[in-house]
Amino acid sequence: MRFHTRKWVKPEDLNPNGTLFGGKLLAWIDEELALYSIIQLENSRVVTKHMSEINFRSSAKQGDIIEIGILVVQFGTTSLTLKCEARNMMTRETIITIDSTTMVSLGIDGKPKAHGKTKIEYVKNRLDSI
Repeated sequence: MRFHTRKWVKPEDLNPNGTLFGGKLLAWIDEELALYSIIQLENSRVVTKHMSEINFRSSAKQGDIIEIGILVVQFGTTSLTLKCEARNMMTRETIITIDSTTMVSLGIDGKPKAHGKTKIEYVKNRLDSI
């Protein structure tokens, strides 16, 4: 799993218990998965179709730094399936795991569109081939 993004837990990210609000973390994760999928599929029209069971394993507090990791599970015809983990860099504990999130590539008409990708591509490799 590659960890791409870090988020700093600020006062506005907290729930009434003084810990990171789960909905805020899920929004960060959904955005990161969308950005990752847009880059991999080279299509800015990507939507979240499905998220598997979400397992909250620990929490975070104000000032903690959260790291979001992504692993590609499978390339479909119109989709990309990803696994995700968020961990607390201060306590080194896993906060949440999501075993499967399906992101779908859409055409200009808003319907699923084949993306033609079969493996992870790194931007560096795309630039080297130009």
